[in-house]
Amino acid sequence: MIDLRVPNVVFKTRVRDDSVSGDNPFRWQDVSSEEIFSNRRVVVFSLPGAFTPTCSSTHLPGYEAAYEAFKEAGVDEVYCLSVNDAFSMFQWGKQLGVEKVQLLPDGNADFTRGMGMLVKKDNLGFGDRAWRYSMLVEEGVVKQIFSEPGKSDNCPTDPFECSDCDTMLEFIKSLDTLAA
Repeated sequence: MIDLRVPNVVFKTRVRDDSVSGDNPFRWQDVSSEEIFSNRRVVVFSLPGAFTPTCSSTHLPGYEAAYEAFKEAGVDEVYCLSVNDAFSMFQWGKQLGVEKVQLLPDGNADFTRGMGMLVKKDNLGFGDRAWRYSMLVEEGVVKQIFSEPGKSDNCPTDPFECSDCDTMLEFIKSLDTLAA
C-alpha cells in the first residue's frame, strides 16, 4: 500500500454559505481526492464512526490537540475520515469543539473501499465501516500507513495501538531527522 496513489473519489461535503438563508446556511460541495491531496503533505486518520467511544474520547481529540505540532513538522493539513454522512461529521465535530482538524465524510465508503480498509461491523449493528488507521500522504501518494492489528470483518475488538497522533508525529519527525 505504501507508494500507491490514494483512490480518486469525490467526497460529498457541506460548507457554510452566507448567501443561503434559513436555519441551515450550508450548501453541498463536492471535493475530489485530487483537491485534497495534490501538491500537499497530508495526514489522514480514519476511524469507525462519529460519536463512538474511542473515536470521541481519544482518537480525534488527540489529533486536534497535536494539530500545531503537525503543522510545524511540515504537514499541510490533517483530515479525520469516517464512513459517515456530512451531517453526522459536522455535528460530531461541533460537539467535540473541533476547530483545526478537517472532518471528511466518506458516506458511500468510496475512499475507504478504494483503500482496502472497509470492514463489516454487523456484529455491532454498524454495517460497513472504516478500519482504524492513519497515513501520511504526499502529493497523492501514500508514504506510510499505520493500520491497527487484527483487521477483519466483525472484529470483536476495536484496537487502538498505532493509528494515534503520537505514532504518526514521531514517524514524520524521524523522516525530517533522516533528511537532515
